[in-house]
Amino acid sequence: MRQLVIEADGGSRGNPGPAGYGAVVLDPETGETLAEAAEYIGVATNNVAEYKGLVAGLKAARALAPDAEIHVRMDSKLVVEQMSGRWKIKHPDMKPLAAEAAMVFPRAQVTYEWIPREKNKHADRLANEAMDAGKKGRQWEPSSSSAALDARAARAVAVPPPSGPPGDATAGAAKARAALSPRPAGAPATGVPPRAATAPASPPAAGAAPAAPAGSGAGVAGVAGAAPAAPAGSGVAATGAAAAVVAGSGVAPSGSPGWGAAADLGAPATFVLLRHGETALTPQKRFSGSGGSDPELSAVGRRQAEAVASVLAERGTIQAVVSSPLKRCRETAEVVAARLGLDVRVEEGLREADFGAWEGLTFGEVRERFPADLDAWLASAKAAPTGSGESFATVARRVSATRDKLLAKYAGRTVLLVTHVTPVKTLVRLALGAPPESLFRMELSAASLSAVAYYADGYASLRLLNDTSHLR
Repeated sequence: MRQLVIEADGGSRGNPGPAGYGAVVLDPETGETLAEAAEYIGVATNNVAEYKGLVAGLKAARALAPDAEIHVRMDSKLVVEQMSGRWKIKHPDMKPLAAEAAMVFPRAQVTYEWIPREKNKHADRLANEAMDAGKKGRQWEPSSSSAALDARAARAVAVPPPSGPPGDATAGAAKARAALSPRPAGAPATGVPPRAATAPASPPAAGAAPAAPAGSGAGVAGVAGAAPAAPAGSGVAATGAAAAVVAGSGVAPSGSPGWGAAADLGAPATFVLLRHGETALTPQKRFSGSGGSDPELSAVGRRQAEAVASVLAERGTIQAVVSSPLKRCRETAEVVAARLGLDVRVEEGLREADFGAWEGLTFGEVRERFPADLDAWLASAKAAPTGSGESFATVARRVSATRDKLLAKYAGRTVLLVTHVTPVKTLVRLALGAPPESLFRMELSAASLSAVAYYADGYASLRLLNDTSHLR
């Protein structure tokens, strides 16, 4: 079995004070760095920062090799002893973070070791870099090139790195895997055009659906403890298999991979997927679906919408705007549409899942109040939240039907769909032909952009931009 080492740390200049974390995933045999993660997290305590570093490291390792044996090394005696089960977790801020860390990998796959601070210099350096960046109003950026990390990750998951321009390693790895998959019925016998992350766009068998959405705000606002995905805006270097899902350079110009069609296929129908801006519930990581309070955009959310509008106006490729009926999406869509000189069409099928009795609660609160229902929901796409909630199987059927309707209406055009975490991740999963559990490896920031181009050969090409820290 593959073995990986995680070194993680966190710090606070004031305790509580300006805080950040750092984590690194290492090859235990060579000592090679496979992935790095760091983030400035605002005002927090040392312990909160340390736990967040642990979670980020575990998620980065899972993106590399979900079946690996993980050995965590930290200089925090508290975190090591609590995660090893020898010390009780009493602080209310620690409990949800520990629960989140415990759910990234099965408990049997992870061991913990305390190390002196001087042996944890890599993670400590990353944490301090993140805090320094935060002091300057910026997000941390990897010190190693993303191309180098992509190549290392490709080796870690035994996928040969592709030949191509620097930065294409993750897309090439995804294309290599897609080439091994069966060709869908009716697809041409001679090659699919070379596009980033290609996969059949046809929907899965009935009942297949995304698992718990990871991401703050709509869907499960962060699903704290459920989704081993790279934290939004955290600077986790996208690596390995998961890179096909989270890598990308944003909204690409017309004609670049994933946006242009081969001459014999005609222009694709392209859906640019925009998750709405922040609401008051987003940073609180609360369930916010279609059965709750229907919150409006916060001041941050409105600034994010304006920033996205500027980006899309400069690109000049959007020909229509379609929105979920929920207020946070309609407000985001109206800001963008006004800038583009377009009208907004409301589409009921783009609404978020209904989370029933869990609406407005955090993941930890749901765990305390409805533990059996939550376990069932996390284990099966057919399980619905307590009360009148929707299962993800139901959401998948609704979203795929809406996709097909919009594809027929907007054939060959580029359309902005303003929607939520669950619909975006469902469309991404279906485009990749990925299994439901792949959604545990995706994170969607508020106001993040994704794009799926649907071709006449039955294939879809995907590009994502998930870090929206610059939109605040």
